[in-house]
Amino acid sequence: MKRILSIDGGGIKGVFPASFLATVEDTIEDNIANYFDLIVGTSTGGIIAMGLGLGLSAKDILKFYEESGPYIFGGNRFLRSLRWLGIAKYSSKKLKEKLTICFNQRKLGDSVKRLVIPCTNLETGEVHVYKTAHHPRLQRDYKEEAIEAVLATTAAPTYFRPHQSSSGTPLTDGGIWANNPVCVAIIEAISVLNWPKDSIKVLSIGCTTEPLKINWGRRSSLGILYWAKKLINLFMLTPSNASLGMASLLIGHENIIRIEPVVPRGRFNLDQTKEISSLKGLGNSEARKALPNLNKIFLNNHAEPFEAYHK
Repeated sequence: MKRILSIDGGGIKGVFPASFLATVEDTIEDNIANYFDLIVGTSTGGIIAMGLGLGLSAKDILKFYEESGPYIFGGNRFLRSLRWLGIAKYSSKKLKEKLTICFNQRKLGDSVKRLVIPCTNLETGEVHVYKTAHHPRLQRDYKEEAIEAVLATTAAPTYFRPHQSSSGTPLTDGGIWANNPVCVAIIEAISVLNWPKDSIKVLSIGCTTEPLKINWGRRSSLGILYWAKKLINLFMLTPSNASLGMASLLIGHENIIRIEPVVPRGRFNLDQTKEISSLKGLGNSEARKALPNLNKIFLNNHAEPFEAYHK
């Protein structure tokens, strides 16, 4: 059996999956990464995936969110909103500073797990995916510093400026096309790693979701003033559902455990750091409920060691 961990994007709401995984670790008294063959993460999920691949515990990653989140997303709310009208809402320097402390000068090739980190190329509009050397043709990314991939996948438009890669390519958030990367993960497993479909089990963790509320837009011809904010939720929710649906068609819905609690509208925001403790508590409670299933499917034994093709 091959086990995949897939983690969505969601800004500071990444506290939820980090807390979920930290609670599981605390229960089994072992690093959660030891039980997975492939870890895929977009945006904030990319931070978690990279951390796990480089040997950090989920508890360490949760601590990163708790300590660094208020600093990265800090500042006067009113002034931030004014700044947001013309330029990115937050400084990428603060994000880079904290990520550099977390990952140091380590490289993607230092990962002890297969990793896939989706980004977007703003020069061409094409997808750009950072990968460990888990296939002979993957000959370049493993040489890149881990922070390169993480800064690229977390560069959410309007929140942070695009990340200029070491090669000069402008990259931005992979959430534009794969905020829920579960389908990306399964395609990687089947088409690149050649794992049999019937051998794959996936734990897919979101960052909470809200009910879609369009109201008058369902029947009326309304313009940009009405749709501007609602489009963000629509573009986040529908691709996520599509990704999960396609993944289910590929390997069967019974082989995917999806963790994504529904919360009231406006309960959590991408940069709302005052709710970190609530997100942490929600992750803990959802993990407690999921543990019986996780024990049966994912936590019986360690995954086989990952041997990279290039080092």
